[in-house]
Amino acid sequence: MRELNIGSKNYTIVNAIDEKGIGNANHEYSIVEANIEIPEVYVKVKFQNGAIKESGVNGCQNEDLIAIVIDRLKGFQSGDFSCVDNEMALIKLEESLMCLRKRTQDRVNRGVECLSVK
Repeated sequence: MRELNIGSKNYTIVNAIDEKGIGNANHEYSIVEANIEIPEVYVKVKFQNGAIKESGVNGCQNEDLIAIVIDRLKGFQSGDFSCVDNEMALIKLEESLMCLRKRTQDRVNRGVECLSVK
């Protein structure tokens, strides 16, 4: 397990819980409560490990998590928590999602990725 130096260190700890695998990336993460002896696991995230053409769908995509945060920030922006910082974060996340979708489409066009599983 490897602790990432990100997150809200006062409240949560983000850990890579598996060894690096395909693509030299980790594929499983946990977010746990900080500052207690036995931390509560708030969420585990399992990412796709390997190309869908060869491995099938076996986890979520980066785009899935970005979409969740975009939805959450849009909610904040439509309510009492609207602010410039949220708007800037929303813009950057939407740009990031666009870049990742373009990457996927480029891979589909080259025939190295498929958009659906048979």
